[in-house]
Amino acid sequence: MNMQIFGITFAAAERALILVPLLAGVAILSAYKFFWQQRAANMLTAAHLSHLLRNFCTRTRFLKAALVVGGTTMLALALLRPQWNKREEVIAQEGRDLFIALDISRSMLATDCEPNRLACAKQKIKQLLGSLSCERAGLILFSGSAFVQCPLTADFAAFKTFLDHVDVETISSGTTALDQALKTALRAFDGMENKKNKIVAIFTDGEDFSSNLRHYKQQAHEQGLHIFTFGVGTGEGAPIPLYDSAGNQVGHQKNNQGNIVISRLNEGILETLAQDAGGHYLRMTQDADDVETLARHVHAFEKEQFEDTRYSAYEDQYHWFLLAGFIMLALEWLV
Repeated sequence: MNMQIFGITFAAAERALILVPLLAGVAILSAYKFFWQQRAANMLTAAHLSHLLRNFCTRTRFLKAALVVGGTTMLALALLRPQWNKREEVIAQEGRDLFIALDISRSMLATDCEPNRLACAKQKIKQLLGSLSCERAGLILFSGSAFVQCPLTADFAAFKTFLDHVDVETISSGTTALDQALKTALRAFDGMENKKNKIVAIFTDGEDFSSNLRHYKQQAHEQGLHIFTFGVGTGEGAPIPLYDSAGNQVGHQKNNQGNIVISRLNEGILETLAQDAGGHYLRMTQDADDVETLARHVHAFEKEQFEDTRYSAYEDQYHWFLLAGFIMLALEWLV
């Protein structure tokens, strides 16, 4: 929390909630000591024992008390991080651009991952962001269609906010179409002809009902899009739960014959898609080896220059307050 007084910006003003009571305590104790000593001096004078007060001086005692309070105040102000002298800096940023495509079809609610595939995929994506360095990431959501939920950004906190908003209510009623994820990723990279590396990581269970996947795979190859696929789920699979408008489970999805549908991880299509696009297929694991491997693959690509970031900042000036505080406390000791 910032606070500005007399042109001085205090970058840690929230510490005042603790420091103000402490300063008040120091001031009260110093005043109590001063008046107690003054009272003792008056009593000795009234008792005709003023010869015991040869080294007692009211002004000196007052000065010592003021120096203690002033020195302590200066030290407290230093802890509030006083700043002035605004300066502007331009930071050159470099890294890699990565779009993360997340499957939000109903099959991602299958519970062969705890608590379900969607929640596991979101957790893996967050782990991936923690393993990346100096990168920009964007989020694409897809099922039967696709859209960019979060554009490319280096602000991973904002990215996670968008990701957290993906829940059961976001789940599409449509089936999965990997070609729509590729189509949206290619469009997102439009206008970046000079970009050396275009990377997309697709988190999905691999159930695909694309009508034009071959076409967009060819476009991805022509435009240099590197595709990494991340398999979410198991080969044994699990039923797909159905929920009502209130979010309560009301059963499982069934086929036309009335049998419960079992959704299984389709690794074959994911392996082929990644290999044909110069990427790799990774299967979700219980530990973090999968996302760390994906992060290493991303880091293997050459970094590129992003737009320069310009920001303004004030210079810390706490050392002046520390100096003033130490001088006052030293003078109090010498007086």
